[in-house]
Amino acid sequence: MKRWLLYASLIFSVTMMLAARPASLQHPPLPQKDEDGPAVAIVMTEGKMAKHEIERMIASKPRMKIRYIFRHAVDGFSVEGPLREIEELKETHGIQLVSAVKQYRADSAGNMEIIGGEEVRGIFDDKGQRLTGRGVTVGVIDTGIDYRHPDLRRNYGGGRDLVDGDSDPMETRGIGPGNTFHGTHVAGIIAANGKISGIAPEATIKAYRALGPGGSGTTEQVLAAIDKAIEDKVDILNLSLGNEVNGPDLPISLALNKATEHGVTAVTSSGNSGPNKWTVGSPGTAAKAISVGASTPPLKVPYLTLAGELDKIRLEPMQGSAQWGFDRSVEMVNGGIGRKQDMKNVAGKIVLIERGKLSFTEKAKNAQKAKAAGIVIYNNTKGSFFGNLEEPISIPAAAVSKEQGHKLMRLADNRSLFARMLLIEEKDLLADFSSRGPVTVTWDIKPDVVAPGVAIESTIPGGYLSLQGTSMAAPHVAGTCALIKQAHPDWSPEQIKSALMNTALPIHDLGGSSYKAYEQGAGRIQAKEAVNAGTLVLPGSLRFGKFQLADNRNSHTAAVEIENHSGQKQRYSFDMPYKEPGLQWQLPMAFELEPGSKKRVEIRMNVEPAEFKGKIHDGAIFLNSASGKVRIPYLYVLEEPDYPRVMGFDFAPADKSGSYRYEVYLPGGAEEFGIALFDPDNFQFRGFLDWDRNVAKGLLQRELPQEKLPVSGTYLVKVFAKKAGREDVYETTVYIGQEEGQTYP
Repeated sequence: MKRWLLYASLIFSVTMMLAARPASLQHPPLPQKDEDGPAVAIVMTEGKMAKHEIERMIASKPRMKIRYIFRHAVDGFSVEGPLREIEELKETHGIQLVSAVKQYRADSAGNMEIIGGEEVRGIFDDKGQRLTGRGVTVGVIDTGIDYRHPDLRRNYGGGRDLVDGDSDPMETRGIGPGNTFHGTHVAGIIAANGKISGIAPEATIKAYRALGPGGSGTTEQVLAAIDKAIEDKVDILNLSLGNEVNGPDLPISLALNKATEHGVTAVTSSGNSGPNKWTVGSPGTAAKAISVGASTPPLKVPYLTLAGELDKIRLEPMQGSAQWGFDRSVEMVNGGIGRKQDMKNVAGKIVLIERGKLSFTEKAKNAQKAKAAGIVIYNNTKGSFFGNLEEPISIPAAAVSKEQGHKLMRLADNRSLFARMLLIEEKDLLADFSSRGPVTVTWDIKPDVVAPGVAIESTIPGGYLSLQGTSMAAPHVAGTCALIKQAHPDWSPEQIKSALMNTALPIHDLGGSSYKAYEQGAGRIQAKEAVNAGTLVLPGSLRFGKFQLADNRNSHTAAVEIENHSGQKQRYSFDMPYKEPGLQWQLPMAFELEPGSKKRVEIRMNVEPAEFKGKIHDGAIFLNSASGKVRIPYLYVLEEPDYPRVMGFDFAPADKSGSYRYEVYLPGGAEEFGIALFDPDNFQFRGFLDWDRNVAKGLLQRELPQEKLPVSGTYLVKVFAKKAGREDVYETTVYIGQEEGQTYP
């Protein structure tokens, strides 16, 4: 059974998209993988195909079965069958792409007041009507929704369960650790209407359960959900989910682009893999969707000051715990890894606990029972982290980095360590966990905007809970899109996206420096300003592509459309950007637009690459008008920038006994690619599992026959890819074994 579970989680891990099953397929959803090992893949065609055409295409492959035929999200279908037969489909005429399903998970990590500039309930349209989302339908592709919650039942408009294949999209319940609440929390941020109020409290919510127990689902389920949402004609679609593959060409990203062409405004989280660049993951990479990063609402952030130490230590509060705030010095003591037996003599003290082995909630509950004053959990790997508790705890809990934790532990072990608490108000900071762009290959700016994603209280089954993550930021944007759609029912998804971006507020770090365009997009959304936008610039950001030192064509052009929605004639002019050595601009002359009219203009950038030393360049162009100044962020890259050359590696048994398969994503391809094996005990090189040169960009999938495999055992694997003078390595551990019934970790 463990062998089956590993294979399923690898091959069928996919983002949440829902594709409607055609009436002609009268069977319930098939399991992701049979015991004998068939694979599942998404097959994208060059155009729409009827069921009989697909059946004729695969008639020569009797072991292959059709699972879903997608009607709206993408042109194509999903199949189940031997990997070798699936690979052969790539050579079939009319097939555009064959992609194994990937795993997607829910992106878990004063908010309404800050995005509204004032209380959101006070936003009105130009006719004086208060905006509440009435008449707008928002689809939520997630873990389901507790539609019986008193704050949600009035807004619930039905839905579909793509996990169990029925019409009941209730959250997973009654199975202990596999229970979910993520979708209910997301829905509450959008449209709660009871004890708490969402951004659009009178919007209709349609639930699409594409993530099952534990909050994970497959590409097939998410595609099916998107397909069904398009069929249901939802106005807005929220996907607070993702994976860690930074590529624009994964099926779910492509499906969201298709959804916008059907008139659906698609909103997705950028991911929780920050703070480094290139960490945005699919479907947050979708060009036409609105990708959302996480910022902080006004918060009182706790800092520790230690006797005899000058530096303050910033704590990352864990959502679900009590608030920090002590009016006296409190002793800090070593709490091991947070087990019950580690909680000796901790009453009234702050307990330092190492991350790992127990959940955050278990550690906090053990400390609470021992009457500790609070807990600080430090990371067990390099860097900082953030966390949510699964249930409310009556003592405060927070996270610090491994380096800070080790410092505190050394001090606590050598002497009595006392700490005082400072609460410093912060707002509009980019959350460390928020994934950054840009997108590989296309060099798009992502995220597009940011919204509050820290300490966000919302609905969960049976009550309420405060959580953090880009999952919480995306529904703020989805709810705001519902308000814009109510005020401007004829606006397209592109216009709604531009309204959000054109009116966003750029945010700055603690030192006062503006975040990069590929970190915050256009900035933090402002709901009232977006609803009342008098001028729209489409698109809301510009990408000028990639420049080569050896290329004589160093002049790139971007076109924008300017629309006057102010009701009066307006004069438009561009500010000349700040002068940079090696960079020249050609901007349009000033012009006027009558109310309701629009004009397409071109912006030209001329670059002397030899003048630049960095690989990524970003900035902003400003358009002046009577209705205000519009900031348009831009980005271009020089040669082959420093994106990760390898990501998303998976390894598992193949359908033929004794053989294995792997898949890996190479954003720019590789001049040299390999999978090296090492002894995990002494790090001695044991050979190559695979090696190749000049590998094409995108998803690489290969099967390894038994004769090419090493002897059974556990190996340290180093997957490497070289491109344009840079080499990146992805490390993991795998077990290879040929005996029947062998289990795999």
